[in-house]
Parts: sequence; C-alpha cells; structure tokens
Amino acid sequence: MNRLFKRQQGYTLISLIFILGIVAFFILLILKIGPIYLDHTKVINALAAIEKTTDVETLSEAEIRASLDKRFNMNYVADVKAQDMKVSKRGNYLKVEANYEVVEKIVGNISVLVEFHDVIEVGKE
Repeated sequence: MNRLFKRQQGYTLISLIFILGIVAFFILLILKIGPIYLDHTKVINALAAIEKTTDVETLSEAEIRASLDKRFNMNYVADVKAQDMKVSKRGNYLKVEANYEVVEKIVGNISVLVEFHDVIEVGKE
C-alpha cells in the first residue's frame, strides 16, 4: 500500500497558488493593456475616415483638426487629442501623423509604456 501513495502525483496547495498567481498577473496585464489598443483602433479608424473624405486635400489644417476632434470625442478616445496630431499640408498633399505614447500603471512602481506611430498621406507632392 505504501508504494501506491509514493507514485501518486498532483498539485499541492503551493503549486496551485503559484499557477493561479501567474494566471492572475496575465489577466491583469490584459485588462490594463487591452483598453490602450482599443483606443488605438479608434484613432486608426478616425485617420482612415479622414483619408476617405472626399476633397480632403482642399480642407484647411483647422478643419482637419476639428474633424479629428469630433471623431475622437464621438468615440471616447482618451489617449490622444487632435491638437497632438501633426498635420502637414503642401498644395494638394496632406500628411497627418499620430505619434504618441501611453503609460499605464500596473502594480506599485511597475508601468507599461506603449508607443504608437500612424501616418496617412493623401494627394501628391
């Protein structure tokens, strides 16, 4: 009988707590980083909508920023503002750059830094 107990294997309480701790840490990371990427997809969609706008080359820089600001407010984008976008216009050429970073605190003094750089170009130089 004694030999049967030696061959039995399984999780101990300590190993179960360790595995659950690792799983909880990764779930925490997903819950903290996920909204950052959701906001980023909203920024990409706003830039794509600007790019698909008819006669966008004729719009002024202020009109482009106002359009971006409306789209960001409508989609509740919190990480970037229309004023942070770099808008370059030369003749019929338009370039809009979104270059920003987001720092999210995880636990204690541990933080995550996520950097984004998106560009749309419309027209010809």
